[in-house]
Amino acid sequence: MQLVDNNTFLQQLGALFESTKDKGTIWLTHKRLNHDGDDTVMKEEDGSDGSREYPCIVRVTDGKKAKFSTKILSIDLDKFHSAYGALLKASMTTLRKRDKKREKQRAEQLAKKKQRMADPVVIDGPKRGNSRRKRQRQVKAALKHADMKERAAKREETRTKQ
Repeated sequence: MQLVDNNTFLQQLGALFESTKDKGTIWLTHKRLNHDGDDTVMKEEDGSDGSREYPCIVRVTDGKKAKFSTKILSIDLDKFHSAYGALLKASMTTLRKRDKKREKQRAEQLAKKKQRMADPVVIDGPKRGNSRRKRQRQVKAALKHADMKERAAKREETRTKQ
């Protein structure tokens, strides 16, 4: 991981956004930089007023070649975040909007399927006579419904084991 100054970081990040404009992924991480060797829990020592300021580190990677980071001091943070925010807003124009219509259709289909599993199959009509075929279809549907419930229970059981 290469540590660069703030301006170089923003330039390289802009170039990375341009290179992945059509296809690709970029991971950004922000963390407080702590070199004391302490835990992440902030400890207040006796006599300290809690005014200690820590620098922030911002890391960028595309998962392949490009890995670089910058260290931002608290006095430079406002200036950096304004430039960083402008760069992010300019680069986010290539994102695709979520297809909410398709998501809604899938959610409705899933709800219907769950409703069908919850409702029992009613078998009515005589065993012999005019409605015999209708009853046979209902029995077959009831067996299929029971099998579907068993498979769903097995799937749920394997999920809970993991």
